[in-house]
Amino acid sequence: MQHGILIWLQWLAMALTVTIGMVTGEYFKPFNVSYDHRALIIDGQRRMLVSAGIHYPRATPEMWPDLIAKSKDGGADVVQTYVFWSGHEPVKGQYNFEGRYDLVKFVKLVGSSGLYLHLRIGPYVCAEWNFGGFPVWLRDIPGIVFRTDNAPFKEEMQRFVKKIVDLMREESLFSWQGGPIIMLQIENEYGNIEGSFGQKGKAYVKWAAEMAVGLGAGVPWVMCKQTDAPEYIIDACNGYYCDGFKPNSNKKPIFWTENWDGWYTNWGGRLPHRPVEDLAFAVARFYQRGGSFQNYYMFFGGTNFGKTSGGPNIITSYDYDAPIDEYGLLSQPKWGHLKDLHAAIKLCEPALVAAESAQYIKLGSMQEAHVYRGNKSICSAFLANIDEHKTITVQFLGQSYTLPPWSVSILPDCKNTVFNTAKIGAQTSSKVVDFEPTLSEPLMIKKEVVPLVSESWMTFKEPIGVWGDGNFTLKDILEHLNVTKDRSDYLWYITRIYVSDEDVEHWEENTISPSLVIDKMRDVVRIFINGKLIGSARGDWVKVVQKVQFKQGYNDLMLLSETVGLQNYGAFLEKDGGGFKGQITLTGFKNGDVNITHVPWTYQVGLKGEFLKLYATDDNQSSEWTNLTDDQLPSTLTWYKTYFDSPGGKDPVVLDFSSMGKGEAWVNGHHIGRYWTLVSPKDGCQETCDYRGAYDSDKCNTNCGNPTQIWYHVPRSWLHPSDNLLVLFEETGGNPFKISVKTVSVKTVCGKVSEDNYPPVEMWAHPNYIKMKPVVQLKCEDGYEIDSIEFASYGTPQGTCQAFSTGNCHAPNSSAILSKVCEGKNRCKIEVSNSVFGDPCPWTVKTLAVKARCKPSSSSSYSDI
Repeated sequence: MQHGILIWLQWLAMALTVTIGMVTGEYFKPFNVSYDHRALIIDGQRRMLVSAGIHYPRATPEMWPDLIAKSKDGGADVVQTYVFWSGHEPVKGQYNFEGRYDLVKFVKLVGSSGLYLHLRIGPYVCAEWNFGGFPVWLRDIPGIVFRTDNAPFKEEMQRFVKKIVDLMREESLFSWQGGPIIMLQIENEYGNIEGSFGQKGKAYVKWAAEMAVGLGAGVPWVMCKQTDAPEYIIDACNGYYCDGFKPNSNKKPIFWTENWDGWYTNWGGRLPHRPVEDLAFAVARFYQRGGSFQNYYMFFGGTNFGKTSGGPNIITSYDYDAPIDEYGLLSQPKWGHLKDLHAAIKLCEPALVAAESAQYIKLGSMQEAHVYRGNKSICSAFLANIDEHKTITVQFLGQSYTLPPWSVSILPDCKNTVFNTAKIGAQTSSKVVDFEPTLSEPLMIKKEVVPLVSESWMTFKEPIGVWGDGNFTLKDILEHLNVTKDRSDYLWYITRIYVSDEDVEHWEENTISPSLVIDKMRDVVRIFINGKLIGSARGDWVKVVQKVQFKQGYNDLMLLSETVGLQNYGAFLEKDGGGFKGQITLTGFKNGDVNITHVPWTYQVGLKGEFLKLYATDDNQSSEWTNLTDDQLPSTLTWYKTYFDSPGGKDPVVLDFSSMGKGEAWVNGHHIGRYWTLVSPKDGCQETCDYRGAYDSDKCNTNCGNPTQIWYHVPRSWLHPSDNLLVLFEETGGNPFKISVKTVSVKTVCGKVSEDNYPPVEMWAHPNYIKMKPVVQLKCEDGYEIDSIEFASYGTPQGTCQAFSTGNCHAPNSSAILSKVCEGKNRCKIEVSNSVFGDPCPWTVKTLAVKARCKPSSSSSYSDI
């Protein structure tokens, strides 16, 4: 083992020369990137790479450095991001590379951290992003058909892709220039829809590849989910599992561009969670079976600020159950367990890159080993048990190994296990959304006081129907997006209906009511007659039947059509839109049904409050805001505004909108997103989540019977210490007086590790690693320290972090020992062994369970032991 460690240390030193050692200031020394059948080759060295998916517009520039640092600390070598065309070119020919769209700044931050970058230009991204990342103006180009052999589309696509490649080259951001970009992507999951375009689809794939390579970027290009990718493009896998994936040529390496470590959420949906044991199993299997590049989609999901969420009906949060949560806090144990996994894979890297392929050894009916050997006795092995139920003991190279179900053990030296995907040694953290005093309030304020944003609100009533000069009238029902161009979610359709005396008599004599029938509608419609809301409907191209009550004479029928994120996936996106399809009919009239599809309709785009920019920080006196009183609630289609102070501390800030209905919100002029208190189904959640077996998005759901989202992230960089302007547009009649401002923090950290677990992965190079004991490691978030040990038991403790209890075996000195070691420190660690706690029950495998409470640190320095 000593000889193997020495070789590993020599190889690590060489790898560090390629990565961190090459950083000079903000840039790398220039290096070339190529590939062979086994891996990406960086500066002449094959590499096993772990990538962290981070989308720069789903965070603020102030958050980027911390997100990148936490990705690197978690074991990532690479950061991967899409390029969002709709954000960079909102108006044709007018580019935006500022703020959250400062792509150059983001790439440079990645490079200055010593990480590489995989830039997925697309420019179609899907990504649950509005219109799949396409700017809406693109659909208005005459004769255009997206993502096929269509001249208008190819011209626009090439222009934008070239713009990005040229920008990266001008900023010296490619690897051969000393930048971090080692790989690019053209198109995105096109293979899923290619068949919809026939031969033109195949021609388009060839064109896109040739166009991309012809731009001279000087780094490899990737296409994901593209089995017919040309020989000079790497085809890659996306999915929950990619260990069985093979590229379309034996000259290409095995890449996994999207490892779905969670899933997105729809309004009114449950919250999906993917167990980290299964995620680690999938990753270990991927490298075990020949993979060399794997990216987590997402490592940080972030927030769909503004109107960027797609779908339709995808929520504002894009947390994605990622290792780093929406607010930038670590999600434990997912982040920590993956960090240990990545460290274990890195220990195997010398053997993985040296071997041309693995030696396969069958260990049982559902157990197998893959062995990688290099020169000078370098050897690493992965032992897998793909049985979903049974723990199996296998024989491998003359030794016995016990493998939990649905797990992989990693042996960097082919002898000693350093990591098993089903055995979590990382801590668990529990986050709370809580009240912190604002900067203007005393610290002794009682916690039980409801942290209301404000007790004083102003209101502005949005007009029903026509409100401005920009309206127009046509004899037809127009498609929503053709009219709005996505400048607003809202579009008024207004027409006048004449009701005769005979119609009224007909309804009274037959005790019937007329109905409004819309053949197909998406996403939301609100129906008004003579200024009064009489009904609403929502759905994805659903039929609407609404009973209506007309008076004799002329009646104003007004339909407020609303989009909730444009379609982001599928073929022929340019034909997709919103509003109404088919016929609109009035039924129940004396002379039969009345088709009002082609009568004169007046159109009014958007809201008056949007036009007046009521959300802007410079107050518009002409908007006629008035003070809001309780007797004015609830009220539909109403603007509200107030001012609030920032909570103290540095913890992420959220607004609790559980008292509201549906609408949009702005803070200091920043659009924080749509809100909606739709409730998820009461069924479909699991009390306990079994990681074993194949995962899908319906497994391990939570939050049944509750609103899908009530907390909305307000980045600290958007806030002032006091007098922050909050503006809402409320559609259905919520109560703004009950809105509260809170902070998100990690107040509880837990550890639970048994004697039969493995020593910390980071101690592998220690000469006495084999004799070392497992440890429990606890760490509060930066700026916090361990205040108290709320539970500790060495023995046979039961339960999980939220409900630990002592078992039949318990060392009574557990709490005292942990308190002495941990309290007052940001982090601590303690050995799980009899030598520390004594032996409360001989001949029994003991476990140490600890629950600690964190508090804001009294010191800026953090102590380790």
